[in-house]
Order: sequence, then C-alpha cells, then structure tokens
Amino acid sequence: MCLLLGATGVGKTMLVKRLQTILPRWLCSRDGKGDLGDPPLTRPTVGTNLTDIVAQKKITIRELGGCMGPIWSSYYGNCHSLLFMVDASNPTQLSASCVQLLGLLSAEELAEASVLILFNKIDLPCYMTIEEMKSLIRLPDLIACAKQSITTVEVSARKGTGLSDVLRWLQDTHRTNG
Repeated sequence: MCLLLGATGVGKTMLVKRLQTILPRWLCSRDGKGDLGDPPLTRPTVGTNLTDIVAQKKITIRELGGCMGPIWSSYYGNCHSLLFMVDASNPTQLSASCVQLLGLLSAEELAEASVLILFNKIDLPCYMTIEEMKSLIRLPDLIACAKQSITTVEVSARKGTGLSDVLRWLQDTHRTNG
C-alpha cells in the first residue's frame, strides 16, 4: 500500500489521474512523454480514494483528503511507501506542510516506509525553486534525523512533468518493499 498525503489543494487527485493517463505510454517507452490532453476536472477529496497502478506489480495508492489530516494516522498500517505532496506555488502553506511531514516521519508505523516528497505545481509562474523549498523545510536536517529513505522530485501533475520519475520510484520501491 502507498499512501498519498498532503494539504488540501496541493494536487493529489490530479496526480493520481495523470499517473493513470501516462502509465500505458510509460510501460512501453519508460518516458511517458507525449500530450496528456487537458487536465482532468478534480474536486477536493473528502475521505479516501483507492487507485491501483500496475507497473510489473499492482500498487494500490490510497489518497487521503487534506481535510483528513487529523486522522491520517488511522491509515498508516500496511503502508510500504508514502507520497507526500507540497504545493511549490504556495509559500504560506509550506510551514504547515513541513509540520505535517515531521509528524509523518516521526510516526512509528511509518518508520519502514520509503518517502517521496513531491514538490508540485512547478508549472505556475510563482513557484518556489527546489533549493528554496528544501531550505525552508530544512530538508537536509529532516533527512539526517529520519528513519525513512527520503527522495524528492519536482512535478507538475497538471502538465505531466516529473510523473515518469514518480512511476519509476513507485516501481523500484515496491519491488524491494513488497
């Protein structure tokens, strides 16, 4: 099981829908490039969505709505990997996302989970650079203190940028972790 978490409005639902769109192309060419078409319409998730991605192996992604933050811990059991999404265009939300991430990294049930931090919305003109975000959330300190393996990637769920990296990470992580 892979958990997909992040604040409300960061693009979690769009990410899952776009992963499903590029998966067939990615399986054939490993780059997933090409026109993805118009972004699908999404609404904020209230509750949970389960999506299966099959890339050599079935990976179930459980997306939890940002409004469910207070009860995310109810879903940590059987979690092999964690996708944590941050809105790179919203500096005021970054500190709250950092607090959420610290809570996730300190959860005993997630100690063995591999973590991929997704810096989303890099297609917007006002996005922060990866260096700015890593500095603001003190990523080197987080990595040094965390029990988990942490990877980062810049993505645009809307445009499809970086989604091949996400699929590759999911495949590699679930090949080794179950």
